[in-house]
Amino acid sequence: MTDAIPGTVYLVGAGPGDPELLTLKAVRLLVSADVVLYDDLVPAPVLAHAERALVINVGKRCGRKNISQEQINAMMVDDARRGLSIVRLKSGDPLVFGRAGEEMDVLRAAGIPFEVVPGITAAFAAAAALCQPLTDRRTASSINISAGHHAPGSSLDPASITTPTRVVYMPGRDLSAIAAQLRGEGLLADLPCVIVSRAAQPDQQIVRTTLAQLDRIQLVPAPSILLAGETLRDSRGSSLAEMSKYVMTSVTNQPQSAEL
Repeated sequence: MTDAIPGTVYLVGAGPGDPELLTLKAVRLLVSADVVLYDDLVPAPVLAHAERALVINVGKRCGRKNISQEQINAMMVDDARRGLSIVRLKSGDPLVFGRAGEEMDVLRAAGIPFEVVPGITAAFAAAAALCQPLTDRRTASSINISAGHHAPGSSLDPASITTPTRVVYMPGRDLSAIAAQLRGEGLLADLPCVIVSRAAQPDQQIVRTTLAQLDRIQLVPAPSILLAGETLRDSRGSSLAEMSKYVMTSVTNQPQSAEL
């Protein structure tokens, strides 16, 4: 089991609200963390696990802000530099419609180690409540997840907002057909593409490439998943066309790199 490490930030998914749907890792981190910075939608039964931590509400809902994003970023960096362990607790999954991307950029720039702990996102919890599938080989082979609103004053290009990240389960060993389909949709040749093999397992592998090079990727161990979209562009400034491959032993910000 994982205890929170001093000087480290954990971006943790709290799931849809039922404390029994927390991952074991999330519970362990909440129990052992020094500081928990949580969003408004995280319910009290989930926060109850953080018995020894300083628990701070940093929520922003419906235009009301208890604290700015810049202040949250500063709190994470300052506390980590003081040698404290921090859980940044987000409703659902931290990487779906949150500001995890911005927060990870700040942590990378400050040299703060961090880890992402997935949570059950609302779409999957809703489907489970209905006892209805989101995919069915007879009727639906894809899921389109979108948000009904965007943050006021967003600096994102409107075109990029309307271009969804593609996620392809079970892409297989030959990616030529998928590459051709994406190119046929008019997507740019330098669109970032990532294949994750055996995600969140000890022998996890991550292969980064571009749409132009996607059909040249082979022999990625199953099970694997393919992601393609602008959100996957390397935030550290490396060219994805030149970078080509990462092999990671855990879901952290410290991958071991190797040439493809």
